[in-house]
Amino acid sequence: MLNPSTLIRKAGYLSRQLSVRVVIMGLLAVVAVGLSSVIEHWIPEELATTLTGAAADRLLAIIANAMLVVTTFSLSVMVTVYRSTSTQWTPRVHRLIIQDQTTQNTLAVFIGAYVYALIAIIMRELGVFDDKSAFVLFITTVLVLVLIVLYLIRWVLHLQSFGSLIDTSRQIESETSQMFRDRLANPCLGANPLVDPIPDSAEVIVASESGYIQHIFPEALDELAKNHGVRIYMVRNIGSFVFMNEPLVQVDRIGDAMDEDHNDETLRRGIQRAIILGDVRTFDQDPRFGMIVMGEVASKALSPGVNDPGTAIDVIHRIGRILTDYEDEVGRDRDEVLDSIFVEPIDPADLIQDAFGALARDGVAVVEVQQCLQSTLAGLMRHPDKGLRKAAGAAAQRHLFRALSKIDFGPDRDQLLSSAAKDVRDHVTAELDNAQND
Repeated sequence: MLNPSTLIRKAGYLSRQLSVRVVIMGLLAVVAVGLSSVIEHWIPEELATTLTGAAADRLLAIIANAMLVVTTFSLSVMVTVYRSTSTQWTPRVHRLIIQDQTTQNTLAVFIGAYVYALIAIIMRELGVFDDKSAFVLFITTVLVLVLIVLYLIRWVLHLQSFGSLIDTSRQIESETSQMFRDRLANPCLGANPLVDPIPDSAEVIVASESGYIQHIFPEALDELAKNHGVRIYMVRNIGSFVFMNEPLVQVDRIGDAMDEDHNDETLRRGIQRAIILGDVRTFDQDPRFGMIVMGEVASKALSPGVNDPGTAIDVIHRIGRILTDYEDEVGRDRDEVLDSIFVEPIDPADLIQDAFGALARDGVAVVEVQQCLQSTLAGLMRHPDKGLRKAAGAAAQRHLFRALSKIDFGPDRDQLLSSAAKDVRDHVTAELDNAQND
């Protein structure tokens, strides 16, 4: 569990936590004050006495008073945006908004500056910085003020769109695209694709708790498998909900018998540490979840209370843009393969269903939405990947058949049919004619 790749993954996971960034900025503030007291002894006396401690005191008082107010205001804005986006778009987007880097960095800087000012004021009262040796403290405080001003400007500009529909859609699209790029850069999480049946000799290891599979550390699993002389087959993929005592993985022994340090119990504990379960589904390693969230935003826009088909059309285009980057994970060249781990590749049919299933059903009678959906699926039917082409064609037929069964007005039906691919249009119209004849 301590191999470099796993540590890097864990560090990246922790870096997205607000509390971690706040703690880091607080520690940097402590370091800044400490370095100021050390560097002060190296400053020539004629330069050190050009500024008095009173000048630094005024700046420190401004920072201490202002940062408490600004931080409180920023937190209230953040909470308001979190609640409004969850209510207006989808509660699942809350997980993404809460990891907004600009918001986290701004709050961390504000709190770090507040900690810096408090520590500096305390050290001034203790006599660490006297009136004749406050030159470096003053310069450091000015630099902190410059940093605060820069982040204030950035924060104000960010608030102009923070939590808006366009900004939220962009964030979801950006995060989902990044998860796709990461997944395609390491097909099947860097493991072998699980396409063949699992050997009958493989033993089942069950989950110790119920929850979503939030994160998998494949490098740690591969190292664990090699140490125990087994192959590990992931029977549940990232994002799946697993109940307690439900099969989580299967292991097949291929090496020598385990010793005292590498036994069944250490294997089971290692697997449970390398596969993180939680009560909510997250975007990490899970491009399918991003597709589901985008589909939910479109579905909410199509609800009678919102009635905003333009948003659904925008989401359909964003999903189509993401899916154009899809590549089959099976048979792809890769720099290094984790030989002892097998992971199921992402099924393109699942991606299509996650992305378009809910919005196609909720907007079944909205001609403009169905037209956009058919044109997007027609574009995906020309994709280089055979699996995605097939999945897009099947979805186009299914959604077109459902829409035509709900739309009775002739010109609307003709308009919708003209947006579908020719193969889809011919197949669906033939099915409708057969149904009428029967």
